[in-house]
Amino acid sequence: MKINIPSGLNPIDVIRRCGYGSVLDRHATEPSFARHPGRGLYPRFHVYINGNILNMHLDQKQASYEGSSRHSGEYEGDAVEREAQRIQGIIEKLEEEMDERINEELSDKPRGFFSKLFGKKE
Repeated sequence: MKINIPSGLNPIDVIRRCGYGSVLDRHATEPSFARHPGRGLYPRFHVYINGNILNMHLDQKQASYEGSSRHSGEYEGDAVEREAQRIQGIIEKLEEEMDERINEELSDKPRGFFSKLFGKKE
């Protein structure tokens, strides 16, 4: 499942805020992160970041055949949909926080000399 990250947000910061940790894989060509919904290593939600796109799937088990890193990841289904909705909710909250910060910075911006002289009185 693919999730688009808005351009104002850093995808790595977003995925870390969602509770994902780095996966060290020397064969990977893209940054990879995982979140374990249970206590063991599997199942796990696994995310690759490519630009501003998160590519997420659910690994039910480790690759079981020798010499291959391929596995049977689930890219659809209820669990994947719920996790995508959870991530989307966090993205929306981060966007709101970013908008609030921008508005605060703009309202706290010092006014210039002439706007102080001729601007509205409070």
